[in-house]
Amino acid sequence: MNGGLNIFKLVAEASLPVQLVMLLLLVFSFLSWVIIIRKYGQLKTAHDNAETFEDRFWSGADLAALFREVGNREGQHGIENVFEAGFREFARQRQRRVTDANRVMEGSERAMRVAGTREIGKLEQNLEFLANVGSISPYIGLFGTVWGIMGAFQGLGEMKDVTISVVAPHISEALIATAMGLFAAIPAVWAYNRFATKVERIASRYEVFQEEFSSVLQRQIHADDVA
Repeated sequence: MNGGLNIFKLVAEASLPVQLVMLLLLVFSFLSWVIIIRKYGQLKTAHDNAETFEDRFWSGADLAALFREVGNREGQHGIENVFEAGFREFARQRQRRVTDANRVMEGSERAMRVAGTREIGKLEQNLEFLANVGSISPYIGLFGTVWGIMGAFQGLGEMKDVTISVVAPHISEALIATAMGLFAAIPAVWAYNRFATKVERIASRYEVFQEEFSSVLQRQIHADDVA
C-alpha cells in the first residue's frame, strides 16, 4: 500500500502468456484509436459535404452546370457521387433519345442506388473491427487473468508460508490483463455505436436525396416532352 500501484512493474513481472495477452490488447487499442480518429474525420467530411452540396443543389442551379462542376472537381465523394451517377445516366439515356420516361428513370435511380451503396460501404469500412474489438477484448483480458491466477496459485502452492502480502502482487499481475481488456473494449464499443448511428443517418439522407432528385428529373422529362 505504501509503495502504490506500479502498473509497469506488474506488466514486467507477469508471465509470458499474460504479457502476450496484454501486448495483443495494446495493439487492438492502438488500431482502434487510429480507426476512431480517421472515421471521425471521414464522417464529418461526409456530413459537411452533404450540407454544402444540398445547399448548392436547392439554390436553383442548372443541373447540367452543376454536373460539370462536380465532374471537374477533384476528390468528389459522398452525395456528389450519387448526384453525378444519377445525372450521367439520365443524360446518357436522353442522348440516346429514349422516349420511355419510366426506362429513363429506372436507369437513373439504379445508378444512384449503386453509387449510394458504394459510398455507404466506404463509411462502414473498419466499423466491424471496432465491433469485434469491443466484443472480444474483455474475454481476451479475462483469459490472461485466469492464466495469470492459475500460474500464481501454482507457484504459491510450493511456498510454506503464504500471506496476503505474498498473494496480492501475483493476483494484481493477473487482474491487469482484465483491466487492459476493458481499456481496449470500452472506446471501441462507444465509437462503434456512435459511428454506426451516424452512418445510418447519412444513408437515410442519401436515400431522401435520391427520391427528391428523381422527382426533379421526372419534372425535367415532362418539361422536355412538352417543349
